[in-house]
Amino acid sequence: MKTLLSAAALALTASASFAETLTLYTSQPNADAQVTVDAFMAANPDITVDWVRDGTTKLMARLRAEIEAGSPQPDVLLIADTVTLEGMAQAGQLKSYHSPESFAYDPALFSAEGYYHSTKLITTGIVYNTGVEAKPTSWSDLADPALKGQVAMPSPLYSGAALIHLATLTGDKDLGWDYYSDLATNDARAQGGNGGTFKAVASGEKPYGVVVDFLAIRNKADGSPVEFVFPEEGVSYVTEPVAILETAKNVDAAQKFVDFVLSQQGQDLVLDMGYIPARNGMGVPAGFPARDEIRLMSFDPAQALTDADANKAKFADLFGAE
Repeated sequence: MKTLLSAAALALTASASFAETLTLYTSQPNADAQVTVDAFMAANPDITVDWVRDGTTKLMARLRAEIEAGSPQPDVLLIADTVTLEGMAQAGQLKSYHSPESFAYDPALFSAEGYYHSTKLITTGIVYNTGVEAKPTSWSDLADPALKGQVAMPSPLYSGAALIHLATLTGDKDLGWDYYSDLATNDARAQGGNGGTFKAVASGEKPYGVVVDFLAIRNKADGSPVEFVFPEEGVSYVTEPVAILETAKNVDAAQKFVDFVLSQQGQDLVLDMGYIPARNGMGVPAGFPARDEIRLMSFDPAQALTDADANKAKFADLFGAE
């Protein structure tokens, strides 16, 4: 019996030694990241995930330092925006992978070359305090002189989502840079991130604001005196894309992770977390309009990357540097 037990123990040890370890860098909130990792490992018991969580800006600074030192650690990235990953793709730092799950996604939501795939939709719209009389329905309403000094928005010099929002609206033929010039003339406040903007609106300090959808919709459900509007022109969006590094040590495990977060099971997790899944045919969280009622504005990650520095400089000229 001792011999048999020893043999079994040796077999288990040998099996464990062949288990893969996947290293993930993610900007998901900690609770969301833990749920994602736990579900993936439950579906793939032969893979262990080591993960690091931080904001996209800090994660990328860490990764750049690792790349410069010749020792990049992550196999896979799950971060806020496609513009960051487009830059990495153009620098040859991402591995092409055409996930079999991509058939269920709008082609606009993943790289045609397979460098990154979107996992959710986080849109930016208008939030207003329920104490106001004028209820906006469009982006142009925020530039109305009647709202002078009453509008807050996150700064693209601070927020990645705000930078994408800037690129989206300035790229729109009916809005463009004239719209942002009108906002500046109207004394719109552009500082910090989405959280600070939402607090200003909820408190009534600035009755109108520009924020990501879930902040307003979740807080409204918890009793905050706000309403969220999906403007008639459409909304900008970030998509928390997933990508495999060119230097990935565990490519097979990384591909399985990409497939998992894009799969029906992975997208059900996104829905449970309270976000709009990127996969076609999915529902939406409580408080959101039907997916086909949400108009996504046109957005080109490659063009946004090209224009990023110029857009920041022009914005700073209009609103001042933070």
